[in-house]
Parts: sequence; C-alpha cells; structure tokens
Amino acid sequence: MITKKEKRGKYYIAVFAALFAAVFVFSFGIGKYPISPGELLEVFFGKITGAAKTWSNEAELVIFKIRMPRVLAGAMIGAGLSAAGAAYQGIFRNPLVSPDVLGASAGAGFGAALAIYMGMNYVMISASAFIFGIAAVGAAYIISTRARRNPTLGMVLAGIMISSLFNSGTSFIKLIADPNNILPSITFWLMGSIAGVRENQLAWAAVPVGAGLIVLLIARWKLNLLTMGEDEARSMGVNTKLMRVVIVISATLITAASVAISGLIGWVGLVIPHFARLLVGYDYRVMMPVSMLMGAAFMMLVDNLARSIATAEIPLGILTAFVGAPFFLYLILDRGNRM
Repeated sequence: MITKKEKRGKYYIAVFAALFAAVFVFSFGIGKYPISPGELLEVFFGKITGAAKTWSNEAELVIFKIRMPRVLAGAMIGAGLSAAGAAYQGIFRNPLVSPDVLGASAGAGFGAALAIYMGMNYVMISASAFIFGIAAVGAAYIISTRARRNPTLGMVLAGIMISSLFNSGTSFIKLIADPNNILPSITFWLMGSIAGVRENQLAWAAVPVGAGLIVLLIARWKLNLLTMGEDEARSMGVNTKLMRVVIVISATLITAASVAISGLIGWVGLVIPHFARLLVGYDYRVMMPVSMLMGAAFMMLVDNLARSIATAEIPLGILTAFVGAPFFLYLILDRGNRM
C-alpha cells in the first residue's frame, strides 16, 4: 500500500519533471537568434515525422548545431553537480559540503590550465581536466586512508589540502602564461561556460555522468541510512565503507566530467540540494531526483541569461555566484541563530 508520504514524493517528482521539460523546450528559443515556440515545434515535428521542410536553414542550424548541445550540456551538468552535492552532503553529514570538497574541481582546473598553456585543442583540454580531476580525488582518498580514527574527516582535510596544491599550480601557470593569448583563455575557462560544447564532447562526458547518476539514484535509500551515522547504518546491514567509496567514486566521476566540458561552475552543487531539501525534506528517495531535476532546470535558466542579458556572453560561474553567495550567507546566519 502506498503511503501518503510516498504519494507526496511522487507528486513533487512529477511537478519538477514538468518544470524541467518546460524549461528544456523554452531554452531552445532564447538567444541572439530568437526562435518562436511555433517554429521550434514545427522543426522538431518535421524532423521526427519526416514532413516536407517548411522552415529556414538558419533555424535548423541554430536549433540542432548551436542550441541543442548547450541545452543538453546545461541539463546534464546541472543535474550532475546537484546530485553530487546532495550525495556529498549526505555521506559527510555536512550541509555546507559541495562537489569540489575532495579536490575534483581544483584538479580539473589545473589540468585544463596546463593543457591550454601547452597549446592543446579543446578535446585534449577536456580530457586533461577530467584526468587531473580524478587524480586529485584519488590522491585525497589515499591520504585519507591514513586517518584510521576518523576517515571521513581525514578525507575532507585531505581534499582541502589537495585543492590548495592544485589551485597553487593553476596560479603558477597563470603567472607564467602569455598575458595576451594564453592567460585570457585560461581565465575564461576557469569562469565556466558551455558555449563551446559540441556533440562529441557531450557524448563522452555523458558516459561518466550518466553512470554516476544511475548509481546515486539506485543507492539513494542507503544515503538515508548513512546520514543517520555509521553505527545505525551498519546495524541495518549496510557496508558503510564500501557504500562510501561507491558514492564518492560516482560523485567524483560526475564532477570531473562536468567540469571537464564546462569549466568551473560553482555553487550549483551546494545551493540546489538545499533548495530541494527545503521543499521536499531529507528523504533521499525523493530529494535526490528532485535535486537533479531542479539543478538541470536551474542550469538551463542560468545559461539562457548568460547568452541573452548582455552583448557579450557572461560566464556561468559569475551568474551562479550571484545566487549561491547570498544563499550561503543565509545558511551561515540561519545556523548561527540555532546555536
């Protein structure tokens, strides 16, 4: 028998799925070349059914070659970072944890900066960012294994240390880079953008992000147990060490792959899980899919603003900070009032 709580959870998931679908369709019409909803539906319907072409070549080019990759990338990255943030906050039992806590973002930023400095193409830049992002978390995990009394705290501290080292490396590369050509490219990449994402990059990034999201969705009920504490989770038959490793690997794959194709986009993994938690509660069976849908919709909306509110495209990291920083201050003040 389905309980009232389960019905309410399914209702929230359905509502945010509808919101995601609406934002997804709406995003194709926003930009320097506006496309009306009627023209958009005409192109999609014609392509699906094979009807006679009645639309312009420009509209088809904009929809499928320019808007499609970045809308899909925004949805994937927003869902991925939000899910990774929710997972990290659960296993570390800390609401102020974000996906870059173990150094994935810092490592990816260093890898991208190094590749740009060496004059590599965009594909190699993304690959370098992904490899160094994974390596950073791997180093943090190896170091944390030496903290036998409190491995969770050890992992967080190791992540902070690794992040500091990679950030220092990135700063050094920026210091010695050519200020006329290389340095602007590094700086813009670090600000975050999905304007340059293409189909091949989206395809390979979708594999680790998709795999990580599937694992987190399957394991979301065990996250409920991990948030109760190690002893309680073990008493319910959960292998806490194995589950923590699986969740960290999944969230790391998502974070590294997302950062590899978009650059550093902060605050999404911190803020969106909190919004979802405020709306639907702490049950990860509902909160995880709602976080993913909300994060995807949020990222697409931010990208719509980035390409429409100014003559030059605004980096996504700037816009997400305008939302994330005030909310972070709210969290600090709210927690301070409860102490």
